[in-house]
Amino acid sequence: MSAAETAGSAGESSRERELTDDEKHLAKLGYSQELSRSWSSFSNFAISFSIISILAGCFTTFGQAWNNGGPIAISWGWPIISAFILIIGFTLSELVSAYPTSGGIYWWAAKLGGPAAGFFTGWLNLIGLLAVTASVAYGAATFLDLTISTISTSWADGYSLTRVFLIFVAILALASVLNIFSGHLLAVINNISVWWHVAGAAIVILVLIIVPPTHQSLDFVFTERINNSGFSSGAYWFLVLPLGFLLTQYTITGFDASAHLSEETQGAAEGAAKGIWRSIFYSAIGGYVLLLAFLFAVQDPQGVSDGFGAVDVIFGQALPDGWHFLILLISTAGQLFCTTACLTSASRMTFAFSRDGAIPGSRWLSTVNKTTKIPANAVMFVAVIGAIITLPALKSIGGVPVAFYAVVSVAVIGLYLSFMIPIYLRWRIGDAFEAGTWTNGAKYKWMNLVAVVEIAIISVYFVLPFTPAGVPFSDEFAWSSVNYAPVLTIGTLIVLAIWWNVSAKRWFTGPKNTIDDAVVHAFDD
Repeated sequence: MSAAETAGSAGESSRERELTDDEKHLAKLGYSQELSRSWSSFSNFAISFSIISILAGCFTTFGQAWNNGGPIAISWGWPIISAFILIIGFTLSELVSAYPTSGGIYWWAAKLGGPAAGFFTGWLNLIGLLAVTASVAYGAATFLDLTISTISTSWADGYSLTRVFLIFVAILALASVLNIFSGHLLAVINNISVWWHVAGAAIVILVLIIVPPTHQSLDFVFTERINNSGFSSGAYWFLVLPLGFLLTQYTITGFDASAHLSEETQGAAEGAAKGIWRSIFYSAIGGYVLLLAFLFAVQDPQGVSDGFGAVDVIFGQALPDGWHFLILLISTAGQLFCTTACLTSASRMTFAFSRDGAIPGSRWLSTVNKTTKIPANAVMFVAVIGAIITLPALKSIGGVPVAFYAVVSVAVIGLYLSFMIPIYLRWRIGDAFEAGTWTNGAKYKWMNLVAVVEIAIISVYFVLPFTPAGVPFSDEFAWSSVNYAPVLTIGTLIVLAIWWNVSAKRWFTGPKNTIDDAVVHAFDD
């Protein structure tokens, strides 16, 4: 039977058994229900909350803010940047309510701006999701290594980037197995993850309040400036401090997972919309309290700087070994939950984009397992690509893998640029936009513009060199210090532009219907 006949049969059988509201909405958008719709609204919120993961980003990128700005990059930077991200979340919530599909971001862009907009948005989103999955898995490997080191002297003495990389690959493999096994299992894992993050963060905060012998003053936490970047103090406000905002912008990202899982969510038009903004809101509050606890627990600021701003140095200063181990264990488990959720989101985007023929090998990548109804091939693809793009982490500069912050930057730039395109297109279409059940009303007129401007600004900052040694043609220049985020993002965009003009524009027409046109039009009537 041909693909068209199969789709037609699916459409006819769907009508015979009385489609649910979710299936009717999906059919109106041109798709038959292929994935298992077994996720509740809470599970949808849970996956975005798990990917944001304050137990991951707040721990792994703390040093970026400490070295580029110091405490004020956190105490002032976190709430300010979080407010902008919440606005971005509101604009995306409105879009997913209108178009709850696994393709999410790129589907909206194609709907509002045509095939070219969908093509470039989809690739930016996919690049961002691949990078965020890799960076979270690598962070989890680093913290698992640290956790074992606190209870094993021989393990600590034998530290190597090679060992961390092997742990990283093992974590990707484990996350892949969990993703392939069962969609319902994933929903359960993410539900557990929410409570682990809430309880775990609360325990960490209480430990850092009660156990340390002394605490820093309010003056230190809210006014202290630190510049370990190597750039001059004259560049503090317009270059160094903004680079420190990568902590917030990276931690609170990946919330588009609620959109990518919308085809598996019951009541998606409402549930996915609320999943996006609520995951941002609660993470922003919890993350802020957690980060303030880190800052107040600092015993020796210079010691933290000497340790390259690593948050683990704070725990080593302030806590006995037992409490130190507990905090690392809580964080590591949270990061493992986060890795699994990231892989889920990235694989669903890969599946959806492949379903519309945009990725080489699309037929293989869009295959759904008949038993589990999971795109297993897409899961494996994301894991393998994540391992490949993180290979530079086998090299380090000053004890820090040069690849890590670069991959983090790629994740932020790719994801947020992909958000910016449909947000702008929705603003441009104005009141002609056909909103879903969740809407921003007239507030979209300023909210969408604010979101676009914020994304444009941070995207410029995060392709800049992290240190003077990364500035091309400078006396200090060294390839080991180069932030390769612009090479990956700009280089990829150039390749995509060539590909689009030479070939893709002739065959990529945007989202393809997997259900008969007659069925689609029936729901338009």
